Amino acid sequence: MTSTSRLIVGPFNRVEGDLEVTLDIADGVVAEARVNAPLYRGFEQILLGRPATDAMVIAPRICGICSVSQSVAAARAIARVAEVEPPANGRLATDLVLACENAADHLTHFVVFFVPDFARACYASRPWFAAARRRFAANEGETARALLPARARFLHIMGLLAGKWPHSLAIQPGGVTKAVDPAEKVRLLSILAEFREALETTLFADRLEAVASLDSLEALENWADAEAPDRGDFRLFLHICRDLELDRLGGGPGVLVSSGSFGLFQPGVWTPNSVAPFDPGMVVEDVAMSWMEGAAASPFEGRTMPSPDKPGAYTWCKAPRLGGRVVEVGALARQVVDGHPLARALVASGGAGSVKARVVARLLELARLIPAMEDWVRALRPAEPFCNAAPEQAMDGAATGMVEAARGTLGHWLTTHDGRIDGYQIVAPTTWNFSPRDGDNRPGALEQALVGTPVLPGETTPVAVQHVVRSFDPCMVCTVH
Repeated sequence: MTSTSRLIVGPFNRVEGDLEVTLDIADGVVAEARVNAPLYRGFEQILLGRPATDAMVIAPRICGICSVSQSVAAARAIARVAEVEPPANGRLATDLVLACENAADHLTHFVVFFVPDFARACYASRPWFAAARRRFAANEGETARALLPARARFLHIMGLLAGKWPHSLAIQPGGVTKAVDPAEKVRLLSILAEFREALETTLFADRLEAVASLDSLEALENWADAEAPDRGDFRLFLHICRDLELDRLGGGPGVLVSSGSFGLFQPGVWTPNSVAPFDPGMVVEDVAMSWMEGAAASPFEGRTMPSPDKPGAYTWCKAPRLGGRVVEVGALARQVVDGHPLARALVASGGAGSVKARVVARLLELARLIPAMEDWVRALRPAEPFCNAAPEQAMDGAATGMVEAARGTLGHWLTTHDGRIDGYQIVAPTTWNFSPRDGDNRPGALEQALVGTPVLPGETTPVAVQHVVRSFDPCMVCTVH
């Protein structure tokens, strides 16, 4: 006889914003899940009727964690309507600021949001627990004490290039307002060198290039076994993954999407054994289970009209679909679409991603980003322009601004008339990943990933459920913006 129950988990700590998950449990595992983003914010409504350039001030305030990503998406949408292109220095400086935010987010996710769960008392019998508690315990672990100050110093890049963080106004449709002089180039390289040293000493206990070159599951496991299990946080995490079988937990929808980033990671839509072009024109926002009026529509045609008493709805999050498909976005998607052999091996082993695959991909991307940032700093030309002015005439048109935030693909769909915003729709990474069911009752990516997750007797906040949720690194304030 099947034993069934329902469990509501939330709010989640160590998650940006409000999140609640309803779990239907059968015989000790999750049978169905419904994900609720319970906080409506209304930025898309706030932007209507304002001058198009106001988006550069308002959109970054959607979030204090990924404000640069929102700035870049808004700038790219306005740039396309205004028909302005940033100079080479402007592109490089924008990439550096965005990469700084993404890299800092990846490190924060690992150190602050994810690994502290392994220091919980429920794992006290595991052979790795003493090391995990010493290294990963919230607030007092060795890892946080070593890496969070390094992260703070790394964010000085924001001060040099963007003036401040978050909510900088330095990023503009035509580039950046802050030029870099020769002395500042040296300072940027010094900051990156210090951050590299912290990563190579504490997080990886190896060269970034050595981690980035791991090209198979066998190579990853051999690397993990080449030193003592607690030699570096990444290696300790891999040993924990092996013991808890985190490669078998949290499989997603099996379709991975990236809009491409920095010219370093290529765009595309990955399904097993194939990569197709990514077309933002195929995005539709479904609102069947959202507290929103209207029907499924392209973001260019959609509106954000709250309907809090809508029958059958259970979240403020819309359900974006790409050509009718549920997709997953994030660092795993970027690395798989780009063709990194380790990322593809991690997905191929389970068919649809996993908790382990998402976290490894995030750290793999961190190891790839820092050397790229060093190259971009060296490519800056202080004597050349950093920004091209946008035309002063009123802008009319429609355009999409796409960017890869730390958590995945972010798009701003902008429509202007007489220079004012006539329509503004945002599809954020966690909107993709934490979407509800759509009009065809297809669950969102997290809702699918939670199915089959074990729930132990007496658990009110199941640890395995938390591992799956945190593997996506949710940002709920961006989800419903």
